[in-house]
Amino acid sequence: MKDLFTPYKMKGLELRNRIVLPPMCQYSVEKKDGIANEWHYMHYVSRAIGGVGLIIIEMTDVEPDGRISDYDLGLWCDEQIEPLKKIVDECHKYGAKVAIQIAHAGRKAEDAEIPVAPSPIQFDDKSKTPKELSTEEVKEIVDKFRLSVKRAIKAGFDAIEIHGAHGYLIHQFHSPLTNKRSDEYGKDLTKFGVDIIKAAKSEMPKDMPLIMRISAVEYVENGYGIETSIKLSKAYKEAGADIFHISAGGEGKIAAAGKPGTHAAYQVPYAKAIKEALNADVIAVGRLDEPELANAVIGNEEADLVAVGRAMFRNPYWPLEAAIKLNKKVDLPRQYELGFPRNILNK
Repeated sequence: MKDLFTPYKMKGLELRNRIVLPPMCQYSVEKKDGIANEWHYMHYVSRAIGGVGLIIIEMTDVEPDGRISDYDLGLWCDEQIEPLKKIVDECHKYGAKVAIQIAHAGRKAEDAEIPVAPSPIQFDDKSKTPKELSTEEVKEIVDKFRLSVKRAIKAGFDAIEIHGAHGYLIHQFHSPLTNKRSDEYGKDLTKFGVDIIKAAKSEMPKDMPLIMRISAVEYVENGYGIETSIKLSKAYKEAGADIFHISAGGEGKIAAAGKPGTHAAYQVPYAKAIKEALNADVIAVGRLDEPELANAVIGNEEADLVAVGRAMFRNPYWPLEAAIKLNKKVDLPRQYELGFPRNILNK
């Protein structure tokens, strides 16, 4: 049976285990130039030392006004490549593979003077009314995704994730709530995402997998549910997506009391449903902090990979602690061997 520490392979991507650090914004760019700095280096490399299989670098945007805030990473210019390459190279030294999430925030770009969207609909009463993109401008953004992926390849990433979840621009295009267009990108709500996947694949090596992140349900009145997200995912798989990273929400708030998001593994059923409907590999995420629970998700074949986010904020060595609990052998930095039980040392 597969477990959390069973190696994983998809095309040319080979992982030492099935533990993923999901993309979580650090809001730590200092000069508003989108360039990764020492904080990003320390944050990601420490998780590589801690034993994670796949690190997905946080939401990295295709243009300055495509960021959630001015303090987010970007890949819209060549100057942003080398600092990311430094992170990737160092993570590789400690056995982790590294992907990057390429994105555009659309109407949720808080610091953009005039955010853009498929239709001029505010996110909420406190948000700016976005500018509706012309058809030509939509095609230009597709090409910006392509160029960002091209830069990511130069930086040495092992996989690419396209962000189609959490109410950001691709999600805005494939959601009936936010796409009221009459052009080709309104008649086919998946066209924007499909075009981006095809553009990304045109720059990627053939043995490099593309991960597509989607929100399986919207958690908002009249929002779409799992049936719609399965249809979306099928279109994205046909376009070239290899792995699906299944989250939820983004249009509307997930509240803290008595609403989705308050119980362990609350998004795993969505990952399982999409895995089964598409016969595709999926990453499950959402309150999977306990190693025994994360391990069960893999063992029960509900998902192929498990993303552990907030727990790895608290403990960069979560995978090593999980190995102790699950009695699994791992490779440890020799400097840390004295701190761990001998039975988990892969010797």
